[in-house]
Amino acid sequence: MTRPRSELVCPAATPWYHCVCRCVRRAFLCGEDRLTGHDYSHRKQWVLERLALLSQVFCIDLGAYAVMANHYHLVVRLAPERAASLSDEAVVTRWSRLFALPTLVSRWQLGENLSDTEKTAALAILNDWRERLADLSWYMRCLNEHIARRANAEEACSGRFWEGRFKSQAILDDAGLLACLVYVDLNPLRAQLVATPEASPHISLKQRIDTPPEPAIPLLPFIGNHRSSLTEGLPYTLTDYLHLVDWTGRIQRPDRPGYIAPDTPPILSRLGIESADFLATVSRYKLSQGSVIGCPLHRRHHAKLFKRRRLMGRGPSFASH
Repeated sequence: MTRPRSELVCPAATPWYHCVCRCVRRAFLCGEDRLTGHDYSHRKQWVLERLALLSQVFCIDLGAYAVMANHYHLVVRLAPERAASLSDEAVVTRWSRLFALPTLVSRWQLGENLSDTEKTAALAILNDWRERLADLSWYMRCLNEHIARRANAEEACSGRFWEGRFKSQAILDDAGLLACLVYVDLNPLRAQLVATPEASPHISLKQRIDTPPEPAIPLLPFIGNHRSSLTEGLPYTLTDYLHLVDWTGRIQRPDRPGYIAPDTPPILSRLGIESADFLATVSRYKLSQGSVIGCPLHRRHHAKLFKRRRLMGRGPSFASH
């Protein structure tokens, strides 16, 4: 049963979310169309350019991304406290980068002499925009609608570009976040599009270890294993993360063709994650199911918060850390 977005996305419960959006009929509208032979791979750059702009407008941080031929993945962190601290002028400046300003707000911005009623109405609009700047649905709308309109204009057609509303999963703990980051960065490798994860130009891992793309997309930094808060950054070191991505990518899976030779990094023992459980977690048929990602304890707590008996979701088995 479809759940209301207010239940799926709640910054008070967790600021971290994994988002997936697919092209209509899962067609390769951002890659090479196998039926027509047309290559639409240039649209992947459209997505990256739009993400760079939205990162400057919204109070939503990007942890990872992967733009594929018929879908894309994002790992994002909502920052409503940052949006709440923005001045009225900053809100107008940010919003005007995406939308035309209504006449009333333009008059307020120019410092015209407004009546008390007009001032109240203008400030109400600004407060609404301030909330939207940390709203995941508005963020995804500004991404998807722009790409759809641009693609339809390119082909001189109309109709749906994306199959429907985006799917989101709440990420409840450090282990769930780690599993999700690896899952996203390994997407091109598992699809056998590249020989190594860093060979794909349209994933966040490539940006972290190579020259940033133009325009550069701000990514949350790795802040080290000694930090455990999901609100300050990614709680691992970049070196450990690269070892883990490499090790996970070397495991040959029967359901996905892409892999590289196996190795085992030390990060698993430091986090207390069992390798078999972690591999099950990052499997497409595990991680992509359900509305939350996290250990059973955190899933039960999240379900209690929304007065539900249980939540469908996955998470690695791990010791406390």
